Amino acid sequence: MPSSQRSPKQSMNSCSSRGISAENHSSGPYPDDSVAGCPSGAEEPPSDPRDGLFRQALNPGVTRREVWSWAMYDFANSGYTTVVLTTVFSAYFVGVVAEGKAWGTLAFTASLSLSYLLVMVTMPALGARADARAGKRRLLFTSTVGCVVMTALLSFTGPGDIVWGLLIIALSNYCYCVGESIVAAFLPEIARPQALGRVSGWGWSFGYFGGMLALGLSLVLVFKADAIGQPASEYVPQVLLLTAAIFAIAAIPAFLYLRERTPPSNKPPESLFSRLANAWRDTRDNFPDFRLLLFCGACYQAGISVVITLSSVYATQAMGFSMAQTMLLVFTVNIAAAAGAFLFGYAQDKIGHKPALTITLVGWIIMILLAFVAVQAWLFWVAATVAGLCMGTSQSAGRAMVGALAPRQRLAEFYALWTFAIQLAAVVGPLCYGVVTLISGGNHRAALLFTGLFFVAGLFMLARMNFERGVKVRDIMSC
Repeated sequence: MPSSQRSPKQSMNSCSSRGISAENHSSGPYPDDSVAGCPSGAEEPPSDPRDGLFRQALNPGVTRREVWSWAMYDFANSGYTTVVLTTVFSAYFVGVVAEGKAWGTLAFTASLSLSYLLVMVTMPALGARADARAGKRRLLFTSTVGCVVMTALLSFTGPGDIVWGLLIIALSNYCYCVGESIVAAFLPEIARPQALGRVSGWGWSFGYFGGMLALGLSLVLVFKADAIGQPASEYVPQVLLLTAAIFAIAAIPAFLYLRERTPPSNKPPESLFSRLANAWRDTRDNFPDFRLLLFCGACYQAGISVVITLSSVYATQAMGFSMAQTMLLVFTVNIAAAAGAFLFGYAQDKIGHKPALTITLVGWIIMILLAFVAVQAWLFWVAATVAGLCMGTSQSAGRAMVGALAPRQRLAEFYALWTFAIQLAAVVGPLCYGVVTLISGGNHRAALLFTGLFFVAGLFMLARMNFERGVKVRDIMSC
């Protein structure tokens, strides 16, 4: 019976037949941790005592250069979300391309929702195929090229180019989501189990600096354009081309130095919907706590997707911010997010994944309430800073939790299921926001308050999850 179809009980018996007790299983999924009592035979190579922090956090054979190259991909693709989705193109499409029409926000969110639906349908099969062929690096390269090219093509979007803009933003976002899912699947290959939180935080925090670089250089272009009275239809294309170039250049180290360590599973290919149905049944029967994590992620990521996608729209429409003010606001959010991801990663490893995520979800609820009551700009800036801290910690925590619960031979597949959950959230969150604004006659404050319900639902699902049981199941199923 293939490992994907084995029950935890069957896997327990398999380990026991080799004289290995389940109670003696290590929590680690990789060679140095003898996964689920199934020794790999790998020996830890001599390490440089100067490695210090890295030596304690990384799996045997993983070099500092490889960790840096992995984090550089977070650095590379953060410019896309920061500039294209969060700051510039979203506001540009609603205000310039759609010429300020009431349906502009809904059209933009609907286009992104369509791309997220496509990711949901295709990503589980793509992840399973990458595991079967040890093809994560190939898929990462293909998706990166696609996102860079589509981002560059967005520069041809001008006033009235509604169909073109919606089509290209959907395609670029699809490619981005595939790459984001696959690069996350390298995390458990790089980090020791007890260091998943901090290593994930390294990547996320470094990524936010990439977003700040792209946004900072874009700000220079915007300020120069404003100084000479240049309209947005002329300077936004330059910003989009700059963002595409930064993505392309910064992603190169990942393709040069990032190694694929998990051997191919050689599982036979399945159709898209067959793979999705089988994966859903598998999580129900064999991974109940990972399934609860998927529900939790779908809830709270719906709220995060609203903040990422529509914060600039809210700032301009509800708070009256200019494009330059909005970009400065997002720059500040990125600083807070980088600090939160880096520092809280250590706290997550110390206090535990579940308590850490609980704290961040409470923080999100506080942020929503602050932004809702904010009338003066200073209070909105406070809310934005809280959002940045919570954004970095919650996204890093979720990625680390998936790595802690995923069997070692099914990393890409389990991260693809996580991608399915967060893309479902990315469909539901912004779409609900757009519908509420449409029904309420453009009331962005009401839509933001509604968004807070997603974080409350995430807390409820997280409370039902037994993380320790989930780790034991992972160990059993990794044999």
